[in-house]
Amino acid sequence: MSQDSRALTQKERPGLRDRLRQLFHGRSPAALRLRFASLVLDLLIIGFFVATPLIRDRPEFLWLDYTVAAIVFAEFVARMLASSNMLRLLRQPSTILDLFILATLLAPQWLENFGFLRILRLWSLSQRGMIWAQLRETRYRDWEDIVRALVNLVTFLLVVSGFVYTFFFMGRPGIEGYVEALYFTVATVTTTGFGDITLPGIAGKLTSITVMIIGISLFVRLAQAVFRPHKVTFPCPQCALQRHDPDAVHCKACGHVLKIPDHDE
Repeated sequence: MSQDSRALTQKERPGLRDRLRQLFHGRSPAALRLRFASLVLDLLIIGFFVATPLIRDRPEFLWLDYTVAAIVFAEFVARMLASSNMLRLLRQPSTILDLFILATLLAPQWLENFGFLRILRLWSLSQRGMIWAQLRETRYRDWEDIVRALVNLVTFLLVVSGFVYTFFFMGRPGIEGYVEALYFTVATVTTTGFGDITLPGIAGKLTSITVMIIGISLFVRLAQAVFRPHKVTFPCPQCALQRHDPDAVHCKACGHVLKIPDHDE
């Protein structure tokens, strides 16, 4: 083979960053398999974060912790290499959150009191547009708003439960402390207020007030997503309004004629 032919072959061969872009942002079967595997892995990692208060005293905890740290670091590096603008990606809140979570995994002894913030990985996962893009291509596309609201509510409940456990109930033995923290959080968010478990002191009262205000807002958001009339996401070419009725012919904001695709199967 001539030198020109070898040079042409090497030039046409995609590099590492090109292959990663195809896997992270492409629509090939390999890309879809990677996204599905990544989603499953992320859910397992989130499960580990939820169970952390229950297993952190076990001897195998550090091995699991550093294994998860290695996976998170590898996934972060791959996403950076697949990005066309690393600086913009680094400025995104979800990326900053992932870096903080990685820090808590690498230094669990020093950042133990911030471990409950790892649950925010669930919110970070929900901010990835490719997940919702895939959902919109399935028969469950109408569930997007409901799932988003549910993810936000579950994330809030787990983060607050971790916070309450860390600062108020960590001295309780075994699973008892975490269950009481979760019980208090749910009772407070729903404004049930049984009063059998309360947080002591001014800090406890301020925590309860904050949980009630934010929690009831998230419940209202979920109720709106469940019961409000269904809308489809289709940007108006004239005014860029995103949400329209499924059978809309004209944009309700500017009157422009719409051509919303019929997704009925």
